[in-house]
Amino acid sequence: MPGPLQGLRIVEMVGLGPAPFAAMMLADAGAEVIRIHPKGQRPEIPLLNTRFDVLARGRRSIALDLKVEGERAVMLDLIGRADGLVEGFRPGTMERLGLGPEVCHARNPRLVYGRMTGWGQTGPLADTAGHDLNYLGATGALNAIGPAGVPPPVPLNLVADFGGGGMLMAFGLVAALFHARATGQGQVVDAAMTDGASLLSAMFWGFRAGGAWGDGREANLLDGGAYFYATYACADGRFLAVAAVERKFHQILLDRLGLDAGEFTHMADPSAWGRLRARLADLFRQQPRDHWAALFAGTDACVTPVLDWAEAAGHAQAQARTAFVTVDGVMQPAPAPRFSATASTVAHGPAAAGAHTREILADWGVLAAGMEEPMGSGTL
Repeated sequence: MPGPLQGLRIVEMVGLGPAPFAAMMLADAGAEVIRIHPKGQRPEIPLLNTRFDVLARGRRSIALDLKVEGERAVMLDLIGRADGLVEGFRPGTMERLGLGPEVCHARNPRLVYGRMTGWGQTGPLADTAGHDLNYLGATGALNAIGPAGVPPPVPLNLVADFGGGGMLMAFGLVAALFHARATGQGQVVDAAMTDGASLLSAMFWGFRAGGAWGDGREANLLDGGAYFYATYACADGRFLAVAAVERKFHQILLDRLGLDAGEFTHMADPSAWGRLRARLADLFRQQPRDHWAALFAGTDACVTPVLDWAEAAGHAQAQARTAFVTVDGVMQPAPAPRFSATASTVAHGPAAAGAHTREILADWGVLAAGMEEPMGSGTL
């Protein structure tokens, strides 16, 4: 069955990280997303434009030289037929190409114009370069992650790039597309990774305002300070995740370990958390990870093994839900979330740059009279 976004046409300006992730989510959910590759340009990042470029899955590609007037005209024709556009360039780049929001909305008033940046389209840092770690560092969230007394760890680029960036953009586009369908009025979606990462931290801002969260690390309920919400090393160098936050789950944890509830007092005495965490650390180091995983299996103690990538793909829960799929020989996460009536799917793997130029022009009814040779510029 087609995905829930079937019938939507999206133009994606090929970029890095969060914008392709947002476009992937839209394509997974059934939207027709075409990728606009710069003609003849080779990627700076290894594995882009190859079958391993998972973020590029499910979309066809057209190659255009937007500095050529005729090819820019082709681009405007595509925009005129699209429901949405996604771009992740620094502010002003699209305007310099003659494809800013004013120009595009003059051609297509109902267009939803999605702009993905780190700092946003406005503010003193709007024109400044950066990456996920810079954006996350500006939100307060990075300073709250990791052990006390050492520099914050690098939490991959999941929080600002993909959570606060790509997912925020995908949500913003769908919300604005819903409005455009109802009113015929397009708009600009200004998705900033700093805004998104801050939004993901909303609960902690509330805790902080209410006096339930401090600015120190490893001193709060959910930052590793509590002995019952932390990770522990085991005898074999692998790790456990312990998250027995609720009292009933905490009691199961103690019962399985044979510990005294009079000493392990849950939230009653945060000043004892450090000492009790050290006690648990000594205990968990006495046996390998899978010993503990077996001890807690089938219980609600909220104690689970910390898996590596390969183990995660083979885990029984992932297998039962088909959480990973293989496309063109590359294992990758399956589309999410799940829809009961309009199942999402990966239409195909990543496309080479410009691989579908001719067929996209034909399918969208766009004349290529002003183009130079409309062939691809890259191979998988």
